[in-house]
Amino acid sequence: MLNINLATFVSRAITLIIAFSIHEFAHAWTANSFGDSTPRINGRLTLNPLAHLDPLGSLMLILVGFGWAKPVPVNPYVLRQHSRSAMMWVSLAGPLSNFLLAILAALPFQLALFSVSDLYAYFSAQHSLLPTLPGFLFDFITLNLVLGLFNLIPLPPLDGDKILEFFLPDGWNRALAGIRPYGPMILILLFVVGPSIGFDFLGWIIRKPLGLLINLLIG
Repeated sequence: MLNINLATFVSRAITLIIAFSIHEFAHAWTANSFGDSTPRINGRLTLNPLAHLDPLGSLMLILVGFGWAKPVPVNPYVLRQHSRSAMMWVSLAGPLSNFLLAILAALPFQLALFSVSDLYAYFSAQHSLLPTLPGFLFDFITLNLVLGLFNLIPLPPLDGDKILEFFLPDGWNRALAGIRPYGPMILILLFVVGPSIGFDFLGWIIRKPLGLLINLLIG
């Protein structure tokens, strides 16, 4: 399992259940607030993880650090009737929820209830059955930041696609629409093929800002 010990597996599994569920609920709640009942009709206006988790995407998050949940269905035509920016806010709500979860989980570190030294035992324990509380909070912070940053990448089917669309001129949006069918393939090339040929897109777009945010949140 890619050298993941049981404690890390448990920590990541609990984190993804919470993070994915709240991420997708944030999309559904925001769309519903803008007058689109599609998420509610499809049973997505809930915090029940069973409504949101995608088995393969969840496993990917546990094993390699990034993954996906079931996308929330929305009706962009209903949203546009209420606000031109509605689709952007619906898309942004998911990553924002992950950043908020990371900030909340970092409060014990900010309040000096835990320190970075408390993480050493967690990282060095290869045969522990359960994560320590500081270790769980660290994993929770890290994975939520990864989810937030990953989903801000402006490629479909990620949230950043619709966020970018709002800020681009109409001419650019038409070009973006032409790229959308190839979005998943581009992501695979960037994240799977890229590292094998020395192009570390993941490190450039996620790891560096991730490190800065972790230092900011827990020191």
